Amino acid sequence: MAALIETPLVMECTGWDSYRLIDSGAGRKYEAFGPHAFIRPEPQAMWQPRLAEWPAAGEFIPGSDEDGGGRWQFSEQMHERLPDEGWELSWNEVRFTARPTPFRHLQFFPDMAPVWEWMRGQLAGMTEAETMNLFGYTGLGTLALSQHGRVTHVDASKKSVAQARENAALSGMSDKPIRWLTDDAAKFTAREVRRGRRYDGIILDPPKFGRGPDGEVWRLEEGLPGLVADCAKLLDEGSRFLFLTVYAVRMSSLAIAGLLAEALRDLPGTIEHGDLAVREEGENGRLLPTAIFARWSNPG
Repeated sequence: MAALIETPLVMECTGWDSYRLIDSGAGRKYEAFGPHAFIRPEPQAMWQPRLAEWPAAGEFIPGSDEDGGGRWQFSEQMHERLPDEGWELSWNEVRFTARPTPFRHLQFFPDMAPVWEWMRGQLAGMTEAETMNLFGYTGLGTLALSQHGRVTHVDASKKSVAQARENAALSGMSDKPIRWLTDDAAKFTAREVRRGRRYDGIILDPPKFGRGPDGEVWRLEEGLPGLVADCAKLLDEGSRFLFLTVYAVRMSSLAIAGLLAEALRDLPGTIEHGDLAVREEGENGRLLPTAIFARWSNPG
């Protein structure tokens, strides 16, 4: 039976050449994505900024409702320097394109960097692993996992899957054994259970709300228990990990850890939980929480 560790952890992103958290506060964060700096909303930055000014290429102005929406407001001078096709960044051997999107992101989630490292650690020594990335977005996690074997990448957005394939080409990884699928994550996972498939590792990063390619409606609180239960059926005693991240919900990491503990009660290993967070650069940089996670690991 998987053991649940009740004490929470912090998985900390300290930044790298392509990404830095420069400052945060007053409900916003000031970040550098390669050569360009941006300001984005961050409700958990409840303290005051340390810097007097935040010169940036653009700022995302949120909508009036808490469920999203908003727009980018660009500096006219700096906007001229932003290439329409985006600009190239990298994480280790993974290369990708960054650009502002209507959803306040820049086509990747930098706080996931320690998660990619952790998953690779769980697969250390494996070259023929079978892994799956649900809600795979633009594929950085998929490309990181591809160093250890075959990956099934699933996302409901054709645009995101197309960008993921472009990132694979940019990284020189077009020949990696990756299945690129535009599909509803919950329906695909249920089909994999019926097919009797198994995986060495699964990562899922579900949104609070979303729609599948055929109009399927996803609501996190309603859909997550069933999806996790199906993911558990795709794992066995030889599997290495299951990683779940949750953003922008009023929920505890202990709650989603309990969900994993119930679904994985027949497997060995350990279940941990806590926060993903990004460390501000500089001396005594503050730690900015961004999401909660729960993870199951099994050294085999």
